[in-house]
Amino acid sequence: MDKRLLSNLFRERLQILLDRSGESQAVFARQIGIDRSALSQLLAEGAARLPRVETLLNIAEGHAVSLDWLLGLSHDQGLMGELHQSFEIEDRNDGADNANLLMRWHAEAAGSKIRYVPMSIPDLLRTPETIAYEAIARHQSVAGQTNDTYFRLDYNRQPGTDMEVCMPTQAVQAVARGEGIWSGLDKEVRAQQLDYMAALIRELYPSFRIFLFDERERFSVPYTVFGSLRAALFVGGMYLVLNNADAIRKMQQHFERLIRAARIHPHEAADYIGGLAVSG
Repeated sequence: MDKRLLSNLFRERLQILLDRSGESQAVFARQIGIDRSALSQLLAEGAARLPRVETLLNIAEGHAVSLDWLLGLSHDQGLMGELHQSFEIEDRNDGADNANLLMRWHAEAAGSKIRYVPMSIPDLLRTPETIAYEAIARHQSVAGQTNDTYFRLDYNRQPGTDMEVCMPTQAVQAVARGEGIWSGLDKEVRAQQLDYMAALIRELYPSFRIFLFDERERFSVPYTVFGSLRAALFVGGMYLVLNNADAIRKMQQHFERLIRAARIHPHEAADYIGGLAVSG
């Protein structure tokens, strides 16, 4: 189909959904994950453009229509919700299976922002000694954990990636002090881990940004939001994967609250963590 005809049909269908919602353009835009000016451009007469894939998915799922109908390829509105379940459970297997799962999720979210709340030290920032220490303590495969770490690091070194991490300041302070799970790890190894973290944060900035919040003020379970496609909550040995647009939007909002509560911001994070290596 001619691109201009396709964009005209999309604009007509988008206007139908806006009118049906009864919302203002500002509210409607916020619900589908764009700003009001972007929505105005999509609705402008003669505009020959389509939104990004994640925006199309947000519109379709949020308003219970099929992508085919939204793009003018079908007269049947359908129900986007019938295309997949609102959530699913994925076992977290050490080794190639888990790396392949992560690779697929990252690939599907290419071009979108990935937001990550780690369980402890972010996987991609771990040294080999830390990987082995954590894996053995948790009865996990060292090789499997190493694969996860190298995959995530390689991914974040690719051009065009965009990742934000939020974690408690107490998590890195515990490494410096040898508290909690780190009590059995040698002080020199812990200092090397913090130095390595600081160096990688500097290397990857600004496409990789880390925020540190006070866990006395905010709480979060470990999870990753892959653009607008899915949110994966880490629950012990498995992932609870949310596919529903509204649930994903709420996880995005939770992450934004963590960012607003941050005490250490991305431009300060490397110096802060490197300083802990010395003072710890």
